[in-house]
Amino acid sequence: MAAGKIDAIDRKILAELQADGRMTNVELSKRLGISAPPCLRRVRALEEQGLILGYHARVDPRELGFEVMVFAMVGLSSQAESDLVAFEEQARGWPLVRECHMLNGEIDFLLKCVAPDLSTFQSFLTGHLTAAPNVASVKTSLVIRGAKQEPGVPFDVLEARAAAAE
Repeated sequence: MAAGKIDAIDRKILAELQADGRMTNVELSKRLGISAPPCLRRVRALEEQGLILGYHARVDPRELGFEVMVFAMVGLSSQAESDLVAFEEQARGWPLVRECHMLNGEIDFLLKCVAPDLSTFQSFLTGHLTAAPNVASVKTSLVIRGAKQEPGVPFDVLEARAAAAE
């Protein structure tokens, strides 16, 4: 569903739940200024339409012992659709890979990986990633520190676009 087909209340629901997915329906309805039953119906409809994909806790990888974050830029030998799909499927099965994005340009895929230490990542890199079928090249960049990590979308931009369309 396109963002233009939802109304201001739906956008507010999405913004509030993106900021705090643990809030109760009663709290959400208070913030929206509507009663709880229609609020819950709207949330369920947004879930059914695929606008709400799930609810997650943001955990601190370093506090859990995952000291290493690496971005791996992967080039494939073949970009045939079946080969791209096969690589995506394989990446979904690698626990250290937390995100996998297909790109255009010189790099076919960008992987965000986390590991408890460099030797664990190196074992993954040499034993799995570079050894995978159709992988022609892998370039890695070790993250020194993160400056920003925001999930979701910037709702202020969405609201500005909706206001301009009215």
